[in-house]
Amino acid sequence: MSAYSYAFDDIRNRPVAVIGAGTLGRRIALMFASRGGPVHIYARRKEQLAEAEQYVAENLSRVIDGRAFGEPGIVTTTTSLADALDGAWLAVESAPEKLDIKISLWGNIDQAAPPDTIFATNSSSYPSRLMAEKVRDKTRLCNTHFYMPPEVNGVDLMSDGETDRAVLDTLLAVLPEFGVYPFEARKECTGFIFNRVWAAIKRESLAVVAEGVARPEDVDGMYKLNLGAPAGPFQLMDLVGLDVALDIEKHYTDVFPHLPTHARDLLQDYVDAGKLGLKSGEGFYKY
Repeated sequence: MSAYSYAFDDIRNRPVAVIGAGTLGRRIALMFASRGGPVHIYARRKEQLAEAEQYVAENLSRVIDGRAFGEPGIVTTTTSLADALDGAWLAVESAPEKLDIKISLWGNIDQAAPPDTIFATNSSSYPSRLMAEKVRDKTRLCNTHFYMPPEVNGVDLMSDGETDRAVLDTLLAVLPEFGVYPFEARKECTGFIFNRVWAAIKRESLAVVAEGVARPEDVDGMYKLNLGAPAGPFQLMDLVGLDVALDIEKHYTDVFPHLPTHARDLLQDYVDAGKLGLKSGEGFYKY
């Protein structure tokens, strides 16, 4: 049996290490805590850890359902990477979408993690293969791209090209126990499955506004009305962060150079003005 083959009962008392306490890191931690398991959140800044801990505390009760096992999971925060990884069956990296940061961070994770820890990057646009330079055993690394739990609970799962099949099978079987649902990309693809489609929606929404055809609230209003969605593209970009959206769009342009420029130009204008979305108090909307 592979070292990375687990059933839920094997790992329910072992921690998940979430590396990064930003918008998505804290949401990922929330989902793993919602089924009774211990979660360790790592970040370098104590204030970000405090915000992540507060987010989990404020939202944990609403995502717990009848499948919870006794008490909710215990979430601890730390500025020590080694402490975060101590005993972890899974390490989910949710660092900024900068490849040099991820390569260096995965080298540090590789040095500190137990030998049977599954390595998963939450990267929204980079295949894990590109950040595996300093990972000695590349068979335990893969993409697990979470969207925006607990409201949006799909996960893209994708091999790094060498990933042990047991890693993928374990995640396909176990992640639903934590209220998130994986779909496997059958070949390497920038943007994975849904994000590839979603990128086109965002890009065309930005183009409509950049060309002066409509306002963000018009696009969002029609999107929600026609599709029955709870939020529109501009509201969701504000939630994720316009700086993050810009980094993703730049990466798509590197891979697909034929893409038009006005979508990222509009995002760049907002970022240059310090309007990053919800986290800065203003983006396409004011908060």
